[in-house]
Amino acid sequence: MPFSELLHHPAATTRRLDAVRALRLRRRDAEDLALMRVDQMERDTTVVDFTSRLLAGLVRTENIGALRQALPEALPWSTFLPAEDIDTLLAELVDTARGAVALDNLSPIALLLAQWRHSAEIYADPALHALLTREPEGDLGPVPAPGAAE
Repeated sequence: MPFSELLHHPAATTRRLDAVRALRLRRRDAEDLALMRVDQMERDTTVVDFTSRLLAGLVRTENIGALRQALPEALPWSTFLPAEDIDTLLAELVDTARGAVALDNLSPIALLLAQWRHSAEIYADPALHALLTREPEGDLGPVPAPGAAE
C-alpha cells in the first residue's frame, strides 16, 4: 500500500495488520518499508534462531552429508559450487546465522547468501570463470606505497 495511506489513515492502516503478517509501504523516492507487529517480528526471530541452532547442530554431527544433499533444494544455485566450497558455505552460514540472530539483524545472512550466489554464477559460466581466475602475464610492475601515488 502507499506510504501516504499510513500517514492519512494510521488507525485503519494498522488495523490491516490483524489480517496479514506485514504491510509493505511503497514510497516514491525511497526504499519501501515494512510494517509489522512486534509479536510477529519476535516469532520470526524465534524461528530463525531455532533454524540456525538446528543447522549448527547438524553441521557439527555426522549429518553433514544429509545437509550437503538437501542444500540444492534450498539453494538451487549451489549445484555450481565446487564440492569443497559447499562445506565452507555451510560453516559460514552457521556462524553468520548464529551471530545475526544474536544481533537481531538478519542482513548478514542475506549478504552471505548473495556473495555465495555470485560465486556460483562465476563457476556456472566457464568463460567468466576463466577470465577471473587466469594468472596475469608477466610482472605488472612495482606497486606504489599507499598515499604515495598522487
